[in-house]
Amino acid sequence: MMKLYPLKLLLLLLCFIPISLYAQTTVRGKVTDFGSGKALPGVSVVVVGTTTGTNTDANGDYSITLPGASGKLTFSFLGYTSQTFDVTPAVNTLDVRLRESTTSLSEVVVTGLATTVKRANAANAVATISTREITGITTPQTMDAAISGKLVGANVVSNSGAPGGGIAMKLRGITSIFGNAQPLYVVDGVIIDNSSISSGLNAVTNAGGGGSSSTQDNASNRIADLNPNDIESIEVLKGASAAAIYGSLASAGVVIITTKRGAAGKTIVDFSQDIGIARVSKLLGMRTLTEDRVRASFGAAAVPQFVAARDAGRLIDYEEELYGNTGMLYNTRLNVSGGSERTQFFVGGLIQDEEGIVEKTGYNKKSLRFNLDHMLSDRFDFSLSTNYINSTADRGLTNNDNKGVSFGVALSSTPSFVDLFPDENGLYPNNPFGASNFLQTRDLITNQENTDRFLGGLTLNTKLQDSEMSSTKLVIRAGLDFYNLRTRALFPRLLQFQSNGNGTGGASIQGNNYNLNTNYAAFLVNNLNLSDNSVFLTTTVGVTRENFNQDQTLNVATQLIGTQSNLDQAGAVTVDQTRLKVRNKGLFAQEEFNWRDRVIATAGIRLDKSSNNAMVNDFNSFPKFSLAVNLTNFDFWSIDRFNLVKLRAAYGESGGFPPFGAKYTSLVSSNVGGSGGLLPNTQLGNEEIEQERQKEFETGIDIGLMENKLLLEATYYNKKVSNLIVFRSVPASSGFTTEVLNAGELRNRGVELALSATPVETPGLKWDSRVSYWRNTSEITQLDIPAFPLGAFGSTLGTFFIEEGESATQIVGIRGDEGVVKLGDAAPDFQMNFHNFFTIQQNLSFSFLLHWKKGGDNINLTQLLTDLGGTSFDYDDDDDGDGIPNAEERVDALGVSAETFVQNASYLRLREIGVYYNVPIAFLSGMFGDVVRSVRIGASANNLFTITDYDGYDPEVSNFGSNGLSTGVDVMPFPMSKRYFFHFSIGF
Repeated sequence: MMKLYPLKLLLLLLCFIPISLYAQTTVRGKVTDFGSGKALPGVSVVVVGTTTGTNTDANGDYSITLPGASGKLTFSFLGYTSQTFDVTPAVNTLDVRLRESTTSLSEVVVTGLATTVKRANAANAVATISTREITGITTPQTMDAAISGKLVGANVVSNSGAPGGGIAMKLRGITSIFGNAQPLYVVDGVIIDNSSISSGLNAVTNAGGGGSSSTQDNASNRIADLNPNDIESIEVLKGASAAAIYGSLASAGVVIITTKRGAAGKTIVDFSQDIGIARVSKLLGMRTLTEDRVRASFGAAAVPQFVAARDAGRLIDYEEELYGNTGMLYNTRLNVSGGSERTQFFVGGLIQDEEGIVEKTGYNKKSLRFNLDHMLSDRFDFSLSTNYINSTADRGLTNNDNKGVSFGVALSSTPSFVDLFPDENGLYPNNPFGASNFLQTRDLITNQENTDRFLGGLTLNTKLQDSEMSSTKLVIRAGLDFYNLRTRALFPRLLQFQSNGNGTGGASIQGNNYNLNTNYAAFLVNNLNLSDNSVFLTTTVGVTRENFNQDQTLNVATQLIGTQSNLDQAGAVTVDQTRLKVRNKGLFAQEEFNWRDRVIATAGIRLDKSSNNAMVNDFNSFPKFSLAVNLTNFDFWSIDRFNLVKLRAAYGESGGFPPFGAKYTSLVSSNVGGSGGLLPNTQLGNEEIEQERQKEFETGIDIGLMENKLLLEATYYNKKVSNLIVFRSVPASSGFTTEVLNAGELRNRGVELALSATPVETPGLKWDSRVSYWRNTSEITQLDIPAFPLGAFGSTLGTFFIEEGESATQIVGIRGDEGVVKLGDAAPDFQMNFHNFFTIQQNLSFSFLLHWKKGGDNINLTQLLTDLGGTSFDYDDDDDGDGIPNAEERVDALGVSAETFVQNASYLRLREIGVYYNVPIAFLSGMFGDVVRSVRIGASANNLFTITDYDGYDPEVSNFGSNGLSTGVDVMPFPMSKRYFFHFSIGF
């Protein structure tokens, strides 16, 4: 009998196999768009409460086997409202139609370095931009242009309209005076550099004192290297309560960029071509001259020249000649994606060729992205993100200039009757009314940036444990950002300003910049299911390390020999090299609690240490706490019309590293009696310098009605920054001019409101709309050193002034007998945007974005220059009727009142508008079978119009680059342009 026991046991087990197999249910179906009926590839299909899941293929089809006889399936897709369905053994086919959602409550937002949460459960106000908003209306030139006017809580200001972009962005106000003022950028887990590196133009223009580098050199930001079409979504952590997970790196907020990835199923090929033109957005206009006006402004000797030019019909609009080029725009893109259940890939290619509105300027970029997701086994999977970019930007010569040699400054004093065109031999005449012939400068100089960049990121996920009640995974992540930026600026000695004693006898300025950033992280994430799916705990612990290495070399060669540009063919060469190495380490832990999606709480802490800190081995701690309560998920809630009423509050801290080298008194090279040596710098270091520290509290409420067809999000925040790093003047007898120290506090308070709605949804028309409002006020609440000016051009023309009890962005200047008083503020009173998407008869779409900035002042020195040069278009008008021409009144105010030059920069701008037609699928199927998946044609424009009373080229301007405070300074910038496009795309 004992010998028969194993056989009987085997037979008994075999009897249970059919029962087990019978207990599993396989469901198949198709997922389509509710409005258009189009198949949706890449939709996530997950069995609720398990890790079992799949994605729809290229045709929207899916198949999934439940581990049990019944269960729930959740269908989710970016930009659509998730849906959950009950499944029983009787359900073999389940077709699903997902509704597009502008409210996006179902999408996930970041809560930790390795965790996310549904937006409906988030305790922070997180700004998110989808791919439809990034590139769905028009084609942005660069990444920075793609986000302008779209982020609630952000103040984005362009520092140049030159090809290649350039912006300064502040999230929830000023976070530092002299420290880092720009947010951290993270692309697929890779921390990327967004430096704006000077090309050394100030060696010629003498801007900023003419040193080896300046923030006024019209440089672009490195975020412009990214291809906006590669991006799936952008998520912005605006304050410390959300950004604390990134510690000291997050002092100015975090911009998290997620790129597109492949989906299982048939390989999808998308080709698109954009062809467009660029035209200047606004010209200031030309003064109408008469003999008397020429005599008064340009002297009696100029009158015969004016009369001759007038009689010959040769009065030339030089502003139109300089900025009136029609730039041709070409963007070609090819994306290929697909894969199997275990391996998915995405390949994205871009060729961009754009001309500027100034001849000889332009922007060219080539980008190739390869993203791969692969499941090695049931326990191991990895994600790979790579991107190679090559770009060239020819940016001309604009912005601040103290020698009168840049395009705009020379233009400001040049009347219409002078002839600056070359003769038949190609020789340019000198400009008798300016330091340079700007047509000659435009045609013969070089100011070029060439960049080669590689971004790479790898994430390895390991399932350490997985059961019905809990799961644990190990996440290891590594990122690399390397680029080589080469700048080349050439100013031949034959230029007018190089040969008249005001120049350098020809200049060749060549820069070579290497940047290598690496970041590493390892996390353990445990998900624990308690109390029969009613309580979920997510525990995360981890370590991080970041290495930042930058080597910048700038060679300035002057007194060139003949037409040579080589550095060794010059009479004098100076070399400036800056090497930067920073090492950061971090530890963090976070616990997330979720009770039935009713109460969601988070607590976490980040510990940081850095080689920039005075105490390099000491950790700084940054805690965070948040709580969200979804009232509508409680049993007592009985108002069906409200499907979301969420109360939320969050608190967090983050730090700001001291500037590189602030703890040391650096040494600079010197030469005494022909012998080289070193001398202490004029800035005294501080070996006890501490990090700046932010503490932010935010609270808000989210209300959704009628299945979130109407969603209101309201947030109030209070952000305090202590240990402000400032520079204090010291007596010259000390051997130094300034010292660095912690000596102040500032506060930002603000309100953010967003209303999303679907006012109309019928078979023939769908209208999605979003209106956003935000405002921020800042105050220097404590300053332990005397008040001091910052940036701009002094109290005579208007300058920023750091003073206790006043706004951090106030502008002061002289006003008659009152002396120096507050004249304005660079920060706007508030901002609003209006985003609208219309879908007509399922195939025709129309979209537009309006951006309104109310208040905020600029220091307009462009108008002052044209007034002084006698060329202002309204020079002879008399707006106040006092008998004195406008320009004379403004010039007479110079040295008496700076109020004339501090001007309101409010505007209403149509940032983007587009109309597109999708060829019906039925027609494509009849013509091409299943070969052609989609065809789309359209037209779009950006910056189509701007309504403003501001007298400069553009109210959204900053000649001082990405400096945290000195935005809103207007000195003959490269004007902004309007862009018009025709679009064609086809999918296979």
